[in-house]
Amino acid sequence: MPQKDNFTNYTVYFGDDLVPFANANLSVASSAVLYGLSVYTVFPVNKTKQGMAAFRLEDHFKRLLESAHILGIDTFAEKWDFESFKDAVTKLITENTITHDVFVRATVHVVDNVPGTRSRGLTSKLSMFIYPAKSILPNASARVKTSVWRRVPDNAIPARAKVNGAYVNSVLAKQDALDSGYDDCVFLDSAGHVCELSAANIFLVRNGVLITPNTTSDLLEGINRRTILTYAANLKIPVQERTVDLTELYIADEIFACGTSAYVTPITEVDSRTIGSGAPGPITSTFAAMHTKTLHGEQNQTEKFLTHLL
Repeated sequence: MPQKDNFTNYTVYFGDDLVPFANANLSVASSAVLYGLSVYTVFPVNKTKQGMAAFRLEDHFKRLLESAHILGIDTFAEKWDFESFKDAVTKLITENTITHDVFVRATVHVVDNVPGTRSRGLTSKLSMFIYPAKSILPNASARVKTSVWRRVPDNAIPARAKVNGAYVNSVLAKQDALDSGYDDCVFLDSAGHVCELSAANIFLVRNGVLITPNTTSDLLEGINRRTILTYAANLKIPVQERTVDLTELYIADEIFACGTSAYVTPITEVDSRTIGSGAPGPITSTFAAMHTKTLHGEQNQTEKFLTHLL
């Protein structure tokens, strides 16, 4: 079947069934709508020689569980385990006859109407929909600026939980970057240290060492971030996970972003300062090529990351 031009023509998984996109609706009085009380994950499903395969599917399911647990959404884990989640993803891909690369967004919504600002003991529903696998950043390279908005700290809304409502923070920061003529922003924490981009993790290279902010730096513990660290270990590239100052970005040899929707994207400018030579660096290019091969089942070392669905 040819790729559908409009992703809203795809069938959606909602609640306990496959339904037309137009029928996957939430009440305007639900907690998900009123308070942003939903958690989500996005994962790629790609074409491989063995058929369609989801990238690190069990890790994505675990992140849904953990995000829900952090918020106190306790009804999701009571109903769903990994096998049932995998079966639902398989049904979604099969029903839509997917034979090309796509993203799947899976969200747990709290659907009770006007329950007040609480989370426990409330009804939750899982939704999943398919949309085009397009990068949120320019593929060749990206230009970024320091955000005028600080990253929401862990003791306010934890970044390691992918909470829908928390992404207002990212929207404010990304829009400021776009309004200023950049592709994205770099978030700083309350102490002025580097966290991440609006919706992607960040890495830099200095003197052959791969450096990234540690997981206590108010950032998402990204699944693709962990994958990059695996690539580095396989290539025996030294890694430092630590606090990163903004000015370290300015004098880095290479910088790149990574994430499901960012893939591995070179960053060649930060705050009007050219990074390195102004072109994608060798380590960035190596990781980008490795990641493409991993997603499409062309790399034996990382075949374990794929769950074959069809």
